[in-house]
Amino acid sequence: MPETDLALLIRAARGAGEIALRYAGHTAKRWEKPGGAGPVTEADLAVNDYLAETLRAARPDYGWLSEETEDSTARLSAKTVFIVDPIDGTRSFIEGGRTWAHSIAIAHEGVTVAGVVFLPARDRLFSAAKGEGAALNGAPVAARQTDNLRDAQILAARPITDQKFWNGPVPEFVRAYRPSLAYRMALVGQGRFDGMITFRPTWEWDIAAGSLIASEAGATVTDRRGATLQFNKADPRTSGVISAAPNLHRALARAHNSADGE
Repeated sequence: MPETDLALLIRAARGAGEIALRYAGHTAKRWEKPGGAGPVTEADLAVNDYLAETLRAARPDYGWLSEETEDSTARLSAKTVFIVDPIDGTRSFIEGGRTWAHSIAIAHEGVTVAGVVFLPARDRLFSAAKGEGAALNGAPVAARQTDNLRDAQILAARPITDQKFWNGPVPEFVRAYRPSLAYRMALVGQGRFDGMITFRPTWEWDIAAGSLIASEAGATVTDRRGATLQFNKADPRTSGVISAAPNLHRALARAHNSADGE
């Protein structure tokens, strides 16, 4: 029986984890990307090479979009495309932390249909296929169904508390943080946090897999203006993300000043 797309992603993620764990983050060769785009290490590139070889050999007709591969307009003519962040949370990896992830997704005609977020240092593999629900290490997960914005546990970076992002007073939610954006979205799907928000322009490879995991677990996921996420765009960036249970998502969207943002 042919391997499903999700099974392929899970297999590839496990292999990527084995490669990444061979490197000690604090001693791995690293350098800064041009234009202040952040750090990259030899582990990022080794994982990217492995994933490109493994995934594209299995699905040669799929396009390719990865943080660590020079972009090509060729992907725009493909109906189905891999969207990959070899290591999301590179700074955590460099510092010797365990909160970094492989984020691997497949999008068909702009919609994610399979996704995996794997944290090899924690052995946590989140997965989802469209219409089939989401799982953590094979066990089903579900987002919290809450509508109480006050005291909600929200994953977000510190700048989110800037008054300019909100129509009125900054909501009194409880802010928490994880370095990997993909992991933050997966944690919403797991139900460990009520929601996650980022109002900065966000790369597709950071959110493609996590957004599917969160939505398949019962969360609503949109950009910061409430629009449905679309993938494999010519400019592979999204105008922020709001992910939470439907009622809480509406409360966050109402409170957010979507006319402003980073």
